[in-house]
Amino acid sequence: MSQKKAPWHFLLVLILAGESVFILPFVLSRVFRPTVLEVFQLDNWQIGVCQSIYGMVAFLFYPFGGPLADRLAPRKLIAVALWMTALGGLVYASFPSFTTLKFLYGYWGFTTIFLFWAPMIKATRVWGGSNSQGKAFGFLDGGRGLVGALFGTMGVLIFSLFIVSEVSQASVSESRHAFKYVVLVSSAIVAFVGLLVWFFMKIDAQLEKDIVLEKITVSQIREVSRLPSVWLLMIIILCAYVGYKITDVFSLYAQDVMLYDQVQSAQVGTFLLFVRPIIGVLIGVVADRTRVTLWLVVSFVVSFFGAVLFASGIISASATALFFISILIVASGVYAARSLYFAVMKVGQIPLVLTGTAVGLISLVGYTPDIFAGPAMGYLLDNAPGIEGHQHVFWMLAIFSFIGGIAAWGYFQLYREQK
Repeated sequence: MSQKKAPWHFLLVLILAGESVFILPFVLSRVFRPTVLEVFQLDNWQIGVCQSIYGMVAFLFYPFGGPLADRLAPRKLIAVALWMTALGGLVYASFPSFTTLKFLYGYWGFTTIFLFWAPMIKATRVWGGSNSQGKAFGFLDGGRGLVGALFGTMGVLIFSLFIVSEVSQASVSESRHAFKYVVLVSSAIVAFVGLLVWFFMKIDAQLEKDIVLEKITVSQIREVSRLPSVWLLMIIILCAYVGYKITDVFSLYAQDVMLYDQVQSAQVGTFLLFVRPIIGVLIGVVADRTRVTLWLVVSFVVSFFGAVLFASGIISASATALFFISILIVASGVYAARSLYFAVMKVGQIPLVLTGTAVGLISLVGYTPDIFAGPAMGYLLDNAPGIEGHQHVFWMLAIFSFIGGIAAWGYFQLYREQK
């Protein structure tokens, strides 16, 4: 079973789906954070609360979505998740109240996690087969980064086309009008990707039968929960995901500290998205040829040093070159860790057929930053406006990178005999 591989177009459609489903809840607010705060009349803490509610709903459904992914074909779950997520975009485009936004983010927590997350990870393991896990997950995250970058670029273009006055002088109503078209076009594309998944993300009938269980037993869940790799991955992913969440503030840093306007700030967010595919592909190829667990350690070390650069406060409006160099350092570490943490599942002796169940258990802890990271960043930014608040956020990144590096080193030591 492990020697069979799904075709290349399977991975390409999976990559497209893997980022499209998160465009509405996360990517648009990452690229257009200053604009989102303005047009929805939110502060940083409130947008953090919305993301926290998403995280709480996700937390409830991780343990159920995992076994579901081991019972049903990934293609069907992923397609339905995309269509339901796109429907939420119609509500988002109406610029609802803060209360409605909280319900919307809870809804997205259900569609993107219960129906989507574990099937995506399992489908990636299937494509990677016996010898290409690093490449599979590196291509997945790198490809998702490219898709996100293209969505970001498209969004910035659409936004700028519908702003009739100077960007720096645009009224709230003008910004809202332009952003509405960004959301509607994004929603239509997400729904279309669902169709591509349904019709083109098919695999060999025997392979699909091999990776689906008739039922999940308590003994199988107990078997997975006893694996040391599962417990270490909980810590590793938690720390790496905090880093990924913190990349949301780069566009806001560009506005608050570097004094960029809305379009320039959005372009910084988009630039960051273009870094992700390069890092994902490179680290995936290199990891398969050496030791994937060692590169996971290196990624946390790089992330730590990049965080310290920002936390030190030396990156100001007059240090443009240092600003972009430091972004590259942080992004290299954060995106490398994100590309590799599921690629080590095979080395950690987690059975392929129980991937969904394992992902459900790991994610229960690993993705709790969806609950606390947003409000924490919002509190730090709102209570110390300007560069000081951003320094606090990057000290937070440094701490989690340090802890993640220790856990990754433990994983490397435990499974170092396997290449």
